[in-house]
Amino acid sequence: MSTSTLAPALLTPDAIQNAARFLAMRRLRGRQGPVLPEACRPHTLDDAFAIQQAMVPLTGWPVGGWKCALPSEGKLVVAPLYAPSIQSGDGAQVWARDGQVRIEPELAFVLGLDLPARSQPYTEKEVDAAIVRTHLALELIDSRYDAAAEPTFEDKLADGLVNQGLFLGPELPAEAARQAAAFEVRLQVGNAPLQVLAGSHPDGLPRKGLYWLAEFLRAKGIGMKAGQVVITGSYAGAPWVPLDTPMNVRYEGLGHATLSLKARAAG
Repeated sequence: MSTSTLAPALLTPDAIQNAARFLAMRRLRGRQGPVLPEACRPHTLDDAFAIQQAMVPLTGWPVGGWKCALPSEGKLVVAPLYAPSIQSGDGAQVWARDGQVRIEPELAFVLGLDLPARSQPYTEKEVDAAIVRTHLALELIDSRYDAAAEPTFEDKLADGLVNQGLFLGPELPAEAARQAAAFEVRLQVGNAPLQVLAGSHPDGLPRKGLYWLAEFLRAKGIGMKAGQVVITGSYAGAPWVPLDTPMNVRYEGLGHATLSLKARAAG
């Protein structure tokens, strides 16, 4: 399993901390703003990842999981999911924009074993053995940049790749989910017409990103822990849905969830 090569850092440690403070404050309060000041704005993937990681202790929240995907030229798709933002049951609280929020239909892999940082690479078989459950999941989307900001990919990576949380739905059949390269996503929101979306995984099979993540984090000296949740890419884009409206999401042949999203109060 290969890892992504990051460009050399350009920012000083102080600049990375300043950037992390800006973005952590926005995340905690549900606020948006312009891109970061040039003195602490990331222009390399390495700086962006460093800012993202520096945010974790500033939020005061533990890491409850990760979002990831296979890397591509000039892009590194990896970001922490904060434990308090992972919600389940009959719905989730979200930062909303004009009474709506974007959701990404995904699969979530729950770890039952630690995958600690170590010198020896992880095999796919070891990663498979660490997965204890697979769930229907909806990534909850929001940016800490406002509509006029025009952030670069590095800006977005520093911010956590537009993640604001995760709705963890019901458990799905493990082997069927493991092989789920494609399935219909049927989205019924209130009394609106049924949306039938042709879902397909951007990396082909949904565990590919997790295999890459285990090796990337290992090389960075970062481990994963039992209980953490990993999502690896949307099957059907990021549709907007309204708040306070009953919603049913069905992954054809796998399972479904019924939920409603409610607004958090901005700080």
